[in-house]
Amino acid sequence: MSDAQHQIHRHLPEHAQLEQLLHQAARHLRVSTPLHVPVNGLSIPVRVIELGSRSPQAPVIGFFGGVHGVERIGTQVLISWLHSLVHRLDWDDQLREQLERVRLLFMPMINPGGIWHHRRSNLNGVDLMRNAPVDAMGPVPWLVSGHRISRRLPWYRGKMGAPMEPEAMAVVNTVQQRMQSAPFAMSVDCHSGFGRRDRLWCSYARSHKPIAHIAEVLRLKQLFEQTYPHHHPYIIEPQSINYTTHGDLWDYLYDHSQEHKPDNLFLPFTLEMGSWLWVRKNPRQMLDYFGYFNPVISHRKRRVLRQHLPLFEFLTHATRCWRSWTPTPQNRDQLTSDAIELWFVDKP
Repeated sequence: MSDAQHQIHRHLPEHAQLEQLLHQAARHLRVSTPLHVPVNGLSIPVRVIELGSRSPQAPVIGFFGGVHGVERIGTQVLISWLHSLVHRLDWDDQLREQLERVRLLFMPMINPGGIWHHRRSNLNGVDLMRNAPVDAMGPVPWLVSGHRISRRLPWYRGKMGAPMEPEAMAVVNTVQQRMQSAPFAMSVDCHSGFGRRDRLWCSYARSHKPIAHIAEVLRLKQLFEQTYPHHHPYIIEPQSINYTTHGDLWDYLYDHSQEHKPDNLFLPFTLEMGSWLWVRKNPRQMLDYFGYFNPVISHRKRRVLRQHLPLFEFLTHATRCWRSWTPTPQNRDQLTSDAIELWFVDKP
């Protein structure tokens, strides 16, 4: 093993695992590299991986991870999901038939520099999830909502008027070019660190007001809870009822879709894995900053790597069959009213 390979295996084992998987499953996958990130003298590729239908009219679901370098469990969960899919494709005729009608896209490691150095930000000190040129509407929590004070502080947005960071632009370009032209697209961005419960957030974070497609969000919540009443209990809700932020990439992309592709439907979600539960069960993790965001004990990590796969499979099926469950003109107004009553009444 070369010195470079040894460094990657030591500091970025997820990258080594992903590259091995891409090599093994090359016949099933379409792989491109929109960006190389320089890290400690090495050039680490940021991969975009696609499988399934090539039709421009096929619905698309995108899985994203590794935006925040300290939350590497998101990358690991997506590699686990991709591993399951490509190995099933070797023998599962039904899966192959299903993928003829839907396209899956993966960006599992968006911020390799942050992952390597255990930083929330990229190597320029910018929080990629606060980097888009959009501002929150109304009051926001100090610092955590994004600021321009100093890159030495967490949640730094970058300089006013500066171009978006290369990693953020790679996400934006990928979503705009490969997802938003589809009649239906859904994204799931995997994070960790908020509370003791796992949340699936409708990830429009700049406003306390409901988004235009709040009826679709409620319908998806109903669909999951009706289909899997005894499965892992996710809190499915808009992110903004917890807090609002500046510069959210998914706000920027949702607004772009609304403006430039109004006839298409784009639903961005964030899977926020509740890492405080891992800390509560193993308080020694608090001695390591990395332990606040990732399961450290091996059996808990294995549990996390498998427990979200049914959710990903459900969301993939919901994307493929989107016309069967999305609101109709007859029930949209009622669903919108129900969503506002559930999430926004008495909210600031």
